[in-house]
Amino acid sequence: MSKLLLIDDEEPIRKIMGLYLRSKGYEVFTAADGQSGMELFQRESPSIVLTDIKMPGMDGVEVLKRIKQTSPETEVIVITGHGDMDVAIQSLQLDASDFIAKPVGNEALSVALKRAEERLDTRKKLKEYTNNLKLMVKEATEGLRKAYDFQENLIQSSIDGIIAADKDGTIAVFNRGAEDLLSYTADEVVGKMHMDSTYPPGVGETINKTLNAEAHGGKNRLVNYENVLISKSGKEIPVRISGTVLFENGATTGVVFFFQDLREIKHLQKELIENERLSATGQAVAGTAHYIKNILNGLQGGVYIVNTSLKKGKHDLLPKGWNMVERNVAKISELVTNMLLYSKPREPEYMRCSPNDIAQEVYDLMEQRASQSKIKLVKDFDPSVNECFLDANGIHRSLLNVVSNAMDSCILDPEEDKTWSIVIRTRREENGVRFEIEDNGAGMTNEVKEKLFERFFTTKGSKGTGLGLLVTRKIIDEHGGSISCESIPGKGTTFTIYLPDTPPGGKHKIR
Repeated sequence: MSKLLLIDDEEPIRKIMGLYLRSKGYEVFTAADGQSGMELFQRESPSIVLTDIKMPGMDGVEVLKRIKQTSPETEVIVITGHGDMDVAIQSLQLDASDFIAKPVGNEALSVALKRAEERLDTRKKLKEYTNNLKLMVKEATEGLRKAYDFQENLIQSSIDGIIAADKDGTIAVFNRGAEDLLSYTADEVVGKMHMDSTYPPGVGETINKTLNAEAHGGKNRLVNYENVLISKSGKEIPVRISGTVLFENGATTGVVFFFQDLREIKHLQKELIENERLSATGQAVAGTAHYIKNILNGLQGGVYIVNTSLKKGKHDLLPKGWNMVERNVAKISELVTNMLLYSKPREPEYMRCSPNDIAQEVYDLMEQRASQSKIKLVKDFDPSVNECFLDANGIHRSLLNVVSNAMDSCILDPEEDKTWSIVIRTRREENGVRFEIEDNGAGMTNEVKEKLFERFFTTKGSKGTGLGLLVTRKIIDEHGGSISCESIPGKGTTFTIYLPDTPPGGKHKIR
């Protein structure tokens, strides 16, 4: 009977789940909080732990970390509430075997437990296999034949793909899990294909460098490193990789890698993200209601002035009324565009373009507004930045959002005697390009910085929706890039955007 530890601060959940788990044949131990759960874990050493994320005192993420530190082979399933997407993904990155959302259904729980049991069984087999793998490179003798057959059975029975190569990189072992993963047969690859043929261009070199570094498991080892393989049909497959260099008498004899298929996990993550995004769109309708009301009031005021001008012949009022209408129509257009960009999944439409040209277009668009607001707009473009593949429209919108926010920061700065300036900067990076938007406006506190990318957070009150930076980060993430911010209250803010100069994996649409 397998031991299982259930940690949840809600007693009804502990009782109901405990009954179900006992009916499935587990010896169940329960704890009401993280601290007592860890004490039970140390005493009973269960092979599977079910823990709630949100608990008083020690939360589920801390429980997961401590368990993995003391017993990496223990399988931990986290229980999340609605909206805990980031925490769920963080748990997977910390090597949780699965996550299930409340309310917990028996079917979802059974699937998660089945996966955990399979991982325990596979890990046990792979551990046995790895401890004996060096025997495979020795000259076969009749005395080792039985051991070889046993190891071969373990390799072929693994649900993960196992690929081993000799010191020259030629594939020597290709199990059924690898066949299922990549759609090659062992006969097609063993002794015929190089290990690098299973990776997209450039990935093999990256993995070899990582294997020789200390970052992921130590030198000559690779533990839980995520990257992609490429199948026979050319399709990229996300995998979690563990591997080691093989030695005999101090000399390198080859390498062996274990590949865990992450397609299902990535699909679940994507579904979770999309569900959150759709939920956010619904919240946006309520969250921006006051903003929309202000726009409608502005439109009504503009229409009233235009009508009054036409009816009473006061033509001097016409430009004022028409300008009010134009401004508020532009606000509606921007709001709808941002909501669509945030709520809809999309792939960047890559094209060969100049990052400096994109930055110049943003400069030209914002120059007049900056001048009217007494802000000095400065461009600092690196001439060594070459053309690269980007979604020009998406990056244009991202830079426009950040520059517009920088202007608002200057306009809202209480130090009226300051000479405000905004610098739009480009710099060449290795394998990419960096944009910087630097202002000397009001700046931000650490508390505000931490909330920058939260849904609908804005410092502009009824004049903002909080969608601008959400859309910007979504576009940057879709490019495989990053966005960061440094700010000092009263001194100003610098946003930094890094973008790779080629589409990640080369799988996106290029025009």
